Order: sequence, then C-alpha cells, then structure tokens
Amino acid sequence: MKERNIKAEIKEKLHDPILSDNLARFAKQYPQARLKAYANVDDIDELRNELRDMKKQTVAHIEEVADKFQASLEERGAKVFRAKDGDELKAQLLQICKENNIHRIVKSKSMATEEIHLNHFLEQQGLRVKETDLGEWMLSVAGQKPSHMVMPAIHLNRKQCAKFFSDELKEDISSDIPYMIQIARKVLREEFLKADMGITGANFGIAENGAIGLVTNEGNARIVTTIPPVHVIIIGYEKLIPKISDAAKIMRLLPRNGTGQRMVSYLTLIDGPTPIIHEKEGKLVEENKKVYVILLDNGRLKAAHDDKLKEVYQCVRCSSCLNVCPIWSTVGGHVYGYIYSGGIGAILTGLLNGMDNFSQFSDLCIGCRRCTTICPGKIDIPGLIEELRRRNFAQKGQSLPEKIIFKKVMANRKLFHTLLRAASLGQKPVQSGNFIRNLPLFFAKMTQGRSLPAIASTPLRDCTDELMKQNPKNPKMRVAFFSGCNIDFVFPNTGKSVFKVLQNLGVEVIYPQKQNCCGKPIIGSGDLETARKIAKENIQALEETNADYIVAACPTCTETLEKTYVELFKDDSQWLARSKALSKKIREFSQFVFSMYKEMNKLDDTVNNEGKIKITYHDSCHMKRGLNIYKEPRVLLKNTKKYNFVEMQGCDQCCGMAGAFGMKYKDISLRLLSRKLENIKDSQADIVAVACPACMMQIGGGLDKQMPNVKVKHIADILAEEL
Repeated sequence: MKERNIKAEIKEKLHDPILSDNLARFAKQYPQARLKAYANVDDIDELRNELRDMKKQTVAHIEEVADKFQASLEERGAKVFRAKDGDELKAQLLQICKENNIHRIVKSKSMATEEIHLNHFLEQQGLRVKETDLGEWMLSVAGQKPSHMVMPAIHLNRKQCAKFFSDELKEDISSDIPYMIQIARKVLREEFLKADMGITGANFGIAENGAIGLVTNEGNARIVTTIPPVHVIIIGYEKLIPKISDAAKIMRLLPRNGTGQRMVSYLTLIDGPTPIIHEKEGKLVEENKKVYVILLDNGRLKAAHDDKLKEVYQCVRCSSCLNVCPIWSTVGGHVYGYIYSGGIGAILTGLLNGMDNFSQFSDLCIGCRRCTTICPGKIDIPGLIEELRRRNFAQKGQSLPEKIIFKKVMANRKLFHTLLRAASLGQKPVQSGNFIRNLPLFFAKMTQGRSLPAIASTPLRDCTDELMKQNPKNPKMRVAFFSGCNIDFVFPNTGKSVFKVLQNLGVEVIYPQKQNCCGKPIIGSGDLETARKIAKENIQALEETNADYIVAACPTCTETLEKTYVELFKDDSQWLARSKALSKKIREFSQFVFSMYKEMNKLDDTVNNEGKIKITYHDSCHMKRGLNIYKEPRVLLKNTKKYNFVEMQGCDQCCGMAGAFGMKYKDISLRLLSRKLENIKDSQADIVAVACPACMMQIGGGLDKQMPNVKVKHIADILAEEL
C-alpha cells in the first residue's frame, strides 16, 4: 500500500479550475434534477423503505439467495463460479480465457473489476482489453481511475477529453462533443466486432430466474453482451435480489437518484446463453453464446454477517451520496476515495480493500449527513464510517498527540479547564476583541480567510453563581444547563442569554460545575473507552441536579447526550439504564423555548414581523439532520419584533467547521465557508442566526475577516435581546 499525501492531493485539486467548475456546476444542478425526476412520486420515503426492507431481508438470507441464483443460471446453461477474492477471480477468468482461446476483450463499466484491478492483470497476461463506456475509455487512455461510480469522467471537460482522444488516435481531434462521440463510435465499433469476449458487471442479479440486469445510458454494454461469443459477468453478492418484482424496487429509485432520470436509456436483462451468429474459422456459424458468471466475495460475505456493516448491502451504487457530499463536490473522488469514492466509498474500501486504505481518507467525512437524507437504501453512511474508525482504533490505537489530548487532557476535567484558562491569558498578544485575526510566523495560515475565536477571559462557569441568583422564586420547573465547551469557554455571553431566556419563562436554571466536554470529538476518533469515562462523569453530574429537563444550546452536545450515550453503554446494563433515563430529559434550547412559547400562546406560525433588520438562518448539520429540528428556530425568529426574516440559498449546507476537521483540513473548510458566505451575501441579511456554537465560530470568523458589516448571533442571544 502506497502512503498517500492527502493534504498535497487536496491542495492540487482545490487549485484545479476545471475540476472546481465541473463539480460546483454539477452539485448545483443535481438536487433540482433529482426532484424533477420524482415529481410524479407521492411518497419518496415509501419507495426508499421498500428498497431498504427488501435489501435487509436479502442479506439475512444471502447464502440461500446466492445458491438459488447459481442454480437458476446453471439450469439455463450458464456456468457459475464463486471467487473468495480478487486473486481467485483472476485465476478463474484467466482459465476461461485459455479454454476459449481469448485474445481480445471488450468491457462495459464495472466497479467490481476496478476494485480488483482486473484490466491491469489481463494486460499483463498479454490480452488486449478495451473499456467501451465513453468515460471509462477516456480514463484508460489517460491512465486515470474513475472519480465517480456513475459518471467516471465527471472531473474532465471537453478540451481535456479531446486531448485524450488525440493522444489515443494519434491525430488532432476537435473538442466538439458530437464529433468526439462519432469518432468514439467508429473506433469502438472495430473493437466490438473483433472481440472474443465481453466482460460486464451487473446492477442486480435475480435469484428467481438467474437474470442479471444492466442499467446504462450508453449502448455499449448491450453490444458487449451480444456480439462477442463469450460473455463473462462479474457480480458481487450485494447485487443479488430474490425476485423479479424486487428489480422494480431498484429501478424506481436508481435512475432518479443516479442521473436525475425517471428511466435510463437501456435496461438489459440477460438470463443465460442465447444463439448468436459469429465468424469461426472463416465462416459464419450459429451457435449458443457461452455465458460465465463469477460471484465475487472479497469481504462481502463477512460484512453480510456483521450486525452493523451488513447495512452496506442496501447500497445500489447510485452515487447520490457523492452528488450531495460537500467534500466530494469540493475535491472530487480521486482525493475522497480509493477505488470507490465518497463516504460510501470509504466504507467499501475498508471492507473490500483493507483498513489501511480506509484510514488514509476516512476522516474526510465531516458527518453532515446530507447523504442519509437522499440514499435510496437509507444507509447511515456517517454512522458506518464511525464504526470502522472505532475498529481501526481498536486494531492500531491512536497517535501520540491524540493520546495526550483525549486521555490526559480532555478526560481530566480540571486539567482541561486549567489549560483553557491559561490559553485565554496566553492569547492576549494576538487577541483583538473577541477574535484572533492574525497569527505570526508559520501560524499565519490558520488565520487566512477567517478569524479565530478568542477564549473568553472569564468562562461561563465562573459566572453561574451570580446568574442563578436571578432564578424565579416560584419556578415552574427545574432545568440543568449543559453548556458544552464552546459556550463555556468561548461564548459565555451566549450562555448568559440562555439563562436569561429560560428564567424569563419561569424556569429555575441549575449549572452543574462537574460537567465536562460531551465527548463527541473523542467518540469520532474511535476512542470509546475514554468517551465512556467522560460520559459517566457527565451523567452523574447531571443526575445530581435532580432536574426536570436538561437543556443544551449546542446541537452536537444535545445529540451526544440524548442518543450517543445510549449507544456507548449498550453492553452495560447499569449505565444503559442511566443513560436512557437521562436521554428522556434532554432538550435542545430552541426546541424547548419554542414549546414553552407555544404553550404560552406567544407564537404565530404564519407571521414574519417586518422589522428594519434583515436576518437569515443557517441550519447546523447536527441540528437539522441529527435532531430533525429546523422549523422551530425559524418560527422564533419570525416572531421577533426588530427582525425581518429572509431565507438564504443553501441554508442547510455545511459551513465547513465540523469540529477538528475545520483545522485539520483548513483548505477544504475555507472553501465550504466561502460558499456559505456567498449565500449569506446574496440574502442581503444583516444578521446570520445560528443555533450551534461551532457554526458561530466558523461563520463568525469568516464574516469578521471578509464581511465585517454582517454579524452572526446565536438564537439565544437574539431571543434575550427581545426581553
């Protein structure tokens, strides 16, 4: 395995104007194209649920389905082999080539063959191999790998394509697209006619009748399966489905999600050998085509019996998760991938090509979860990536810096907080108000494009005794405030606003001093042992308050306390019961205030007060897609007196912070921030409201550096102003 320099690759791709333009244009057009394709569908989720359930049922009986698939094919005259890995498949295929005197091979697009580097192997054996998918053909000429599973050459423009045509054909080819297509047809036609063998993958294999389905928009795959006298199908276990009717479940979703079409140009079904006419020893003869099927394992069966990882069987390779992924749409699949691209590609890489390859780019997933809202199989891609990170951590441990930060510092609350207090003093020489705008020497790059937040001189926890003196004498209820690290040490004034708003509602607010970081950064790294230690401390600290509810003004903390702690202790009955009891009390701040205001008849869902100041709202990823909270903050903002709410484009697109990601991959983070700032500018808003302190850091830092007339405010601060 070659060690990759991911940061160098990122830098190269970010400075590639052609790639950036192609990906940005596609990312903008795709969502509308997909929704248009679903315009005649009443309930998209119903289709997704049907597909997910069918795939779950299939993987639960995968060996039986595979046996039935093989029996059905053999009954129709095909020969079926099973390959435990890429090496075994190559050996089987080479034997087939020798038995049939194969010299020339044409292929249609197949990610399974990319996975095992099949073309390179066949060429080493002296065989002529030609890709016939137009994109794949150009990439083979260029010596490149696909950057997308459906549109392999999406990173290229027509001028680059013309150059590859010219290099291959040894003549000048113009960049006129129709002309290049005609040239490709002419060249590839010769390959089709002279080929001894055609190799295809399959979008699905039906156990009921042994048929395989090929879903394409070019006619090449159909020709590959018909003209050559030998056809070899390479299919992974995850493509198997029980019945013909199950194919309809895939076809209702795959074209719409993959390419924004209601139906593809070609759906080809092949269920065994058919008679063909071909030239043999100088004569045209009619005889049955030979059909071989190789069922590839390469880690798939192991995944099928894994309680968590079997979820990957719900993937239909539509690549819609890539199409909405902010990282893929920024740097492309060559950076964010190995063979398979994007988040699903990271998972497949870990399962099929090894954890070493997985670990080199797995932390590029920022956990924004846009993929989960669109995946036809409803796969929790970020969740599976976290699971693989945990397993990788269990095998290899963590780096020395991570050990020091997580185990020695963050797990020790007193030391952690002491160091933060020391940092607030140490930053004084470079601090300007609430920001660090410029850093010296080699640190300077950290403040390019955005200012960094300054650590507050006095954390929230040092003010809470005074704040709690303002609690009402006859409170309606008792609420514990879990501030999280950012509000405690970076935005204490926002914490004061939370106190003010809740106390105005007649709530007694308690601040447990023993609370620590929620542990999300540690959980994300895979260090569950340290995460459980911190979780126990927080659970105990919050239990001791005897509160009716626990309110957090950070969606990441809210989700961690409410959901992740329960998962952490699934094998510990005592702490599982305690974490579940705690979970029932957790409330996100804006959701809690919304419900209280609603109860008090202080909200009008239809109003938007036309104040003089325009305000827009940015949806935190954890808030909208983790907690499913997005309507409540908008209603609260529309009911303020001084603001006029305006919606911005891309309101739920990630701002690029994503915790440590924003510092580790600063260049990508800044590119995502730049898109967010452009949308804010277009909205003409004076204020950007957020419900997440991490987003407040990122957007606030960008605005301070690039648009200082626009300010960012936490929704707690906005509501406190109204009182």
